[in-house]
This record gives sequence, structure tokens and C-alpha cells, in this order.
Amino acid sequence: MAKHVLLNNVDHKELKIITDKSAVYGDNKMSCVIYPFEFKHVQAYYPIFFHVDNQTKNMSALAIFGFEQGENLFLTAQGWDAHYIPLMIEREPFLIGQQSTMEAGEEVTKSVIHIDLDSPKISDKQGQAIFLPHGGNSQYLAKVSAVLKTIQDSQLATDLFNKTLVELDLLEPFNLDIALKDGSNNRLSGYHTINEETLSRLSGQVLEDLNKQGLLSLIYMVIASHENVRILAAKKDKIS
Repeated sequence: MAKHVLLNNVDHKELKIITDKSAVYGDNKMSCVIYPFEFKHVQAYYPIFFHVDNQTKNMSALAIFGFEQGENLFLTAQGWDAHYIPLMIEREPFLIGQQSTMEAGEEVTKSVIHIDLDSPKISDKQGQAIFLPHGGNSQYLAKVSAVLKTIQDSQLATDLFNKTLVELDLLEPFNLDIALKDGSNNRLSGYHTINEETLSRLSGQVLEDLNKQGLLSLIYMVIASHENVRILAAKKDKIS
């Protein structure tokens, strides 16, 4: 159970954050949400697929780390085996919250930093200090704040990308079976990907518009990332 509270330098002055990556610290995730501004880095290491909520129809891009829940094939005894770690992993156990205050008689809502007190990354003995001894923000917290702001500021661009994929009917559900050397079968299902046939039928004008908006390159990054399924399979083979 997550326990999200507003971060402050009184109640949390002694807290530290363990930044090592390990299943012990909750990093054994099969996937995480990513944002289009990350695609250039993500596609070099992880397959990118999409999750579409059946009820709300909201969609999210995901970096895939394993074939089953609780499996992260990039975790090793030395840490995370990739040069880029998605920001939704790096920002843990912090997240953006909203706080309403009265200013000049009007209610104003501001973005604030929350922390998950139930996270295994929190310690009072080891890790990165959140606050300085006199109460100021540490360099580590400044870095986390920048990460959270980057994620928040990307929302409009993310919404445009997702909306465009839906409007052009570029998403399709898929099932992918991966046979390993030991004879076992692993399946990726419940995700969506780019329908390359639909993409190939788009008019020149639509493709030009996508290119001007910076969306066409993102689409091809998603497609290129699918080669990384082979990397996942190879990692799975090593531990099978």
C-alpha cells in the first residue's frame, strides 16, 4: 500500500533515499510509464508498447522490462543493466501532487512534491539525504524536482501524441509469443502497438503534418524499439 504525503523539511528532515536499483528496493517491475520526450533514449534498450484502459480509453506508453509481473530482466547483482533508466523509475519514491491555498482571497492550486512513505527506498540510515542539516533542499532533491517538472511539463506534448495515434487509428492490439532455448514459451499480451500497415497507407500530407509536429520520428522510434524484444528473450534465456 502506498502512503503519499506532502514532503516537508520538518517531518522528513532525517529521511534518506536509497538510489541503488534492486528488487529489494521495489525495482522488480515488468514495465513503467514513459513519455514521448524519452523515446529516443528508451528505444535504445527497451521495447515500447502501449496500454489502453478498457473503460476510460486513456493510453500510456510503456517501457517493457520483462515477460511477467514482478520480472525486471535488467536488474543484476550490480544494479540496472542499461545506460538509460526511465524517469518514472528515477523519480521514485517522489511524485507530483496538488495543493490548494488562499492567496488574496482566491483559491490557488500549486504543484508540490509528495513522497511515498511506504517505499522500500526510504531509509534513515543510508542513501541520499533529502534535506540539508539546516533544512534546505539537497542537490539530490533539486535533481528529483527537475525530473518531476520535466514530466509535468511534457503533458501537453504527450496528450497530442496519444490523441494523434487514436485519431489516425494507428494502434492495434497484439499477442507476442517468445520461445526460449529451454523450450518454455513467454507471451506478451494485453498491449497495443503501431499498425504499420495503417501507417503505410497515410497520405503524403498527413505524413508531412506528422513530421512537422515532430510526431513521425516518435512513431518510428516505437517501431524500432520492438527489436529489443530479442534482448529481453536473450536475458531470459540466461536465467532460465
